[in-house]
Amino acid sequence: MKIPNQSPYFDPEWDTNGYLDQAVELIANWIRKQNVSGLTLEIVKVEGKTPLIYVEVEGTDKTQETVLLYGHLDKQPPLTEAWLEGLGPYTPVIRDGKLYGRGASDDGYAAFAAISSLVALKLQGVPHARSVILIEACEESGSPDLPFYVDLLSSRIGTPSLIVCLDSGAGNYEQFWLTTSLRGMVSGDLTVKILNEGIHSGAATGIVPSSFRIMRMLLSRVEDEQTGRIKPECMYIDIPDKRVQQANSCAQALGDLIYNEMPFVNGAGPISKDLTELLLNKAWRPSLAVTGAEGWPNLLSAGNVLRPFTSLKLSFRIPPNVDCTKVQEELKKIFQAEPPYGAEVIFKSDKSGNGWEAPALADWLESAIDEASTSFFNKPANYLGEGGSIPFMGMLGKKYPKAQFVVTGVLGPQSNAHGPNEFLHIDFTKRVTACVATVLAKHYVTFVGK
Repeated sequence: MKIPNQSPYFDPEWDTNGYLDQAVELIANWIRKQNVSGLTLEIVKVEGKTPLIYVEVEGTDKTQETVLLYGHLDKQPPLTEAWLEGLGPYTPVIRDGKLYGRGASDDGYAAFAAISSLVALKLQGVPHARSVILIEACEESGSPDLPFYVDLLSSRIGTPSLIVCLDSGAGNYEQFWLTTSLRGMVSGDLTVKILNEGIHSGAATGIVPSSFRIMRMLLSRVEDEQTGRIKPECMYIDIPDKRVQQANSCAQALGDLIYNEMPFVNGAGPISKDLTELLLNKAWRPSLAVTGAEGWPNLLSAGNVLRPFTSLKLSFRIPPNVDCTKVQEELKKIFQAEPPYGAEVIFKSDKSGNGWEAPALADWLESAIDEASTSFFNKPANYLGEGGSIPFMGMLGKKYPKAQFVVTGVLGPQSNAHGPNEFLHIDFTKRVTACVATVLAKHYVTFVGK
């Protein structure tokens, strides 16, 4: 699918030219052309909200036992200038078994994989439960419209006993990966203002503290700059023993790939060589990234001026089961209490959400997952906590507390979601799709019967 070069960003906050609607129509039309028996499709759109593709596929013998499959089609900014020569965000390119393009692995494949898994079962006469597929269009904005649509369509969705999310990561391309947890996020803008206008640095420095130095002092209240450890205890939780064991298993399976997949500059490396601790840091401990800044001229425009203010976009990742609202409140207190030199300090939180931990796997599902991985990868499945967020999962866990979850995806090493040169590993994606089909077949046998 080729999108015009002027396309802004499939995140609805940026899409002002209707390209999001075009993408929805393209995917919906592809689904319709598959001629899947018993399939109905509707593009659900309510004024003021992003569209949603809603698909139902009848179960074998029209059973009402339900599986819910989820994905999204909105994407991140294109970063056009950063792509390698011959690659770009808008025109798909297949190279060395990989499909390059913006959103290829996050999460453009989800609708196609969900339908393909059901087609595979139908072609082979393998029974399956009634399947509902939801493809949303605002995940990259925190899924603000999805709870509304799930409530709106609740009677049509039913009560799924299995939920399959096709929007997560993989530790390698050699086995089936299940996501056991996702971190939450607290994001916000921290602004330090010390002057009403910029003044000559020669006249001011030594008398007026720089807003940047004050910013450094404030950041040190929440992060140890020597180790990266986050200081507020409200952001921590005891890591379950089961998750530590799984991190050990993943560390053995992945080895140095855990950090070697990162595009370090020459001579740089990870914060530790303890592989298990790196995985636990990524999945179960808080962290801070500074993702944007204002109040700074570019280097060519920077003069000898003491800037009046500094603003930073702060992105905190928080462990599963930590309340993001409490973290927001605590951060505001920490940053705004007793501002150095009487500066004006404001912390304004924006996009935030809780993390999620998968419920314990039922025996049938754990067996089905391992059977699928062994069949299509010749290796057992592995279980990994992810550092990112899928806002939908926490909401689904609360709405369907008795459901089992299969959270998986194709975001493997160097696939580079949200960045330039994003790719989808084609062979791996086919195998993951086959694994999902196997799980759907086993679900039918378990809940409906042979």
